[in-house]
Amino acid sequence: MRKQIEIFFTALMFYTRIPCPKWVTHDPEYLNKATRYFPLMGWLVAAVCALVYMGTEFFLGSSIAVLLSMIAGILTTGAFHEDGFADVCDAFGGGWTKEKTLDIMKDSRIGAYGAIGIMLLLLLKFTTLSAMPFTQMWMILLAAHSFSRLCAVSVVATSQYVRENDDAKAKPLAKSITAKEIIPAVLFGLLPLLFFQRIEIIYALILPLLGTFFLRRYFHKWIGGYTGDCLGATQQVAEVLFYLSLLAYWKIEFILLQ
Repeated sequence: MRKQIEIFFTALMFYTRIPCPKWVTHDPEYLNKATRYFPLMGWLVAAVCALVYMGTEFFLGSSIAVLLSMIAGILTTGAFHEDGFADVCDAFGGGWTKEKTLDIMKDSRIGAYGAIGIMLLLLLKFTTLSAMPFTQMWMILLAAHSFSRLCAVSVVATSQYVRENDDAKAKPLAKSITAKEIIPAVLFGLLPLLFFQRIEIIYALILPLLGTFFLRRYFHKWIGGYTGDCLGATQQVAEVLFYLSLLAYWKIEFILLQ
């Protein structure tokens, strides 16, 4: 139990900006095992976003509440995944070889592709969430944040890490993960879907899964695997695609019932 607590807090320290006990370290072994708790970190981030949204929607309106909840989520993770998405946009937009792509991805500066990409992604996320019903927002956020992180875990489980240097941000995730890490990740990633109490919620998983499959193939084609930034981009894309899938399903269902 002590070891699991240490692994959990290691995941909390690595994937969020939530304060952790001082005895938590960057032990590579624990960081690799912490992958099992990646979707669980989505529960915590979603809880923060949902609390901010539900606490401000009545006083400020839906649009402002959605924006504040997005800001809260970004502050909770330190823009960890958004940064990865922007880096991927820059790297694959401006790199024409594996070496050049990896070099651009490692550059801390943001370029035109990254700036435009993250702007459009956040705008799409804001617009989609603004169209969601208030009463189900907490379920939507919980399911989206956890399942999108599970999508990133699936890339780790089915692909290979491509950087050779030890100073990369996600080097501890480079090792292949075992069933012992995958099974908890799957449970944490899928359990929030039960709150919807409708089997039709599986339709909301189609686009995120297709998006993850496409991104994995695209990364493999150009760089032979994934990096930490690729995982961040996968999480962000899968999250937005979950919102879009759910909204599209509800719109279609509404039309068919008329």
